[in-house]
Amino acid sequence: MPASVALRPIASAPWTGAPQGSEAVRRFLALKVRGLKSRAHRLASLTPRDVGYRPQDLPYTPSAGHFRAANEHLAAIDRAVRQRLAELDRVISQSTSPQNALMALAMVEREIDRARRAFGMFFEVFAQRGTAFAPALAAHDAIARDCYAAVRANAPRLFPGPLLEPITYLEHGYSPATMRRGVTLSRLLGEKNPFPLIRIPWDRDRPWQAVFLHEVSHNLQADMGLWVENRNAVLQRLATDGLAPLAISIFGRWHKEIFADLAACLLGGPAVAVGMAVFLSHPPDKVMTYRPGGPHPTGFLRVFILAEMLRRMGFPKDARQLTELWASLYNPRRGHRLPPILLHEAPRAIPAVVDEICFQPRRNLAETALASLIRFSADDEAAIRRGALRLARGQWPTGLPPRFVVSASGYALEAGAAIPGLSRLVITNLSRPTMAAPSGSAAPTSAAA
Repeated sequence: MPASVALRPIASAPWTGAPQGSEAVRRFLALKVRGLKSRAHRLASLTPRDVGYRPQDLPYTPSAGHFRAANEHLAAIDRAVRQRLAELDRVISQSTSPQNALMALAMVEREIDRARRAFGMFFEVFAQRGTAFAPALAAHDAIARDCYAAVRANAPRLFPGPLLEPITYLEHGYSPATMRRGVTLSRLLGEKNPFPLIRIPWDRDRPWQAVFLHEVSHNLQADMGLWVENRNAVLQRLATDGLAPLAISIFGRWHKEIFADLAACLLGGPAVAVGMAVFLSHPPDKVMTYRPGGPHPTGFLRVFILAEMLRRMGFPKDARQLTELWASLYNPRRGHRLPPILLHEAPRAIPAVVDEICFQPRRNLAETALASLIRFSADDEAAIRRGALRLARGQWPTGLPPRFVVSASGYALEAGAAIPGLSRLVITNLSRPTMAAPSGSAAPTSAAA
């Protein structure tokens, strides 16, 4: 329709009969205002009592620090709600235009929607600690905290002050996933996440999934501030080595996922690489397919990257076994959907990327290499193997760090340990208050609940 042509109201239309400032309109808007104000502050805080924790739930609940962070987030939104309500009152008292009132009402609704979404997310995550899944979630929390402790042990001042470690929750989805600290979430209308969240699929709740250490590593990478520095280092290294531009671009795009894989190996050793291979093993059509623009390395190359990491960590036998296993399952000669230049450059790119990410000093790590910050030795592997023998016999390996229990459980399963019994043993011990006590902040007490 040309811009000069205007739509004219139809004389008999129902919206032409009532004047804008009629008493009926004012009463109608007043009713909406009352209803809106009655909802405005209902979601301004969240307490253990609100969630419905019982005394038996308290060992598994999020820390007081997590509740405090959630409430600070909700309080900030509530302040915005109050500001919009004050503006609404001014508009109602000063304006005779219903349109102005409707706009002011909509601005209040927007802030209430923010509160509703944030409250709902925190409630859903926290409320799972009052279910039968609570011990398994607390066990995962203990593993995540131990990963952070491994970094603090060698660099106590690396993180800027106390940090709330990740908290886990269950949701649908094939694989675990993480929402990092400070990342904006679409479900919160772009609000920033106040603490890390790690999603665990409902059927992967047993705390020996190697991929869980991968997700924790994503959070470590973010909290270390390595996103940009690592990517630039990888790109520069591959360019200096003279790789093809397409291969450089692809490996540069994969840097976050490669970091998480390699850091997980440092946290748990060779068993993590094998566990990741189990997770990544699919029919060749999936493993041998390249996804343009995707952040994850194609499965075919990803396991060879893990094997190279084991070799650099000092486990050549494990690296060789993993390489031979993967090569027997997947052979490009039988067909693939990978860029030929990527296959051609991978033998040179993989060692360079592993070296650059884990064995070169980083400015944000105080000129320390990641492998020096998260140390894994042959003695650690021996302790894991001993722990696996005890787990296979139904005994708890006292003194084994929670992150190593993930690997020991993998070896115990390989040795034929019964899954239900192993699950009970691991979850019961990792979720104990001595394991589950958060660093730097106490869990809610009975009085708080």
